[in-house]
Amino acid sequence: MSPADRLVQEYAADLTAALHGPAKAKSRLVEEVRDGLADTAAAYADAGLSEEEAARRAVREFGTVGELAPSCQRELTVAQARHTARAVTLTAPFLLGCWYLARTAGHDPAVARLLAVHLAFVATVAALLAAVTLAATGSLARRLPTPERLPLVVAWAGTTASGAMAAATLALAAAAALATDWALLAFAGALAAAAHAAIAPSARTCRRCARLPEPATG
Repeated sequence: MSPADRLVQEYAADLTAALHGPAKAKSRLVEEVRDGLADTAAAYADAGLSEEEAARRAVREFGTVGELAPSCQRELTVAQARHTARAVTLTAPFLLGCWYLARTAGHDPAVARLLAVHLAFVATVAALLAAVTLAATGSLARRLPTPERLPLVVAWAGTTASGAMAAATLALAAAAALATDWALLAFAGALAAAAHAAIAPSARTCRRCARLPEPATG
């Protein structure tokens, strides 16, 4: 590997380490930067500079990793918010399934009703927020800027939904141990656990992304 190639690869590796977000979006973004850096270095080399000096000139033109990373991270943070919103949207039916099973098989009507209301409320709020997020970061984003605090709101909404699912899992497991129709409640608990597992990692990454510094302006 030539010194120029090594410099480009080191820049891409440092940028990869500095960024957080969905793996595919992050990989695609770093690849675009690496290709752009390589193309710029090749243009300088064609203009008469040595390969190493051309690569260094290209890096100076792009800016340091510390200078470039915040704007890249903003893009990835929005992508992560969309990823978390999609996860919430896809798991809302699991919560509604838990809601139905809790109402059907609850051995204690009052407990079953309380758990069902809890699950229905979380599912409804999470699904509505997810739909708004996907709209605000999708087609509407072409005409209106994405609200700066939206990723953080999505992160905590996902965290709340994930925590609710974990609590529902424990409640349903306890209820299953005492209910006649324990199999239905056990299945509902498994659905809640699956929903929690689907959202928790994405919400955690979204919180981390949303807390990273914004790019400097002005």
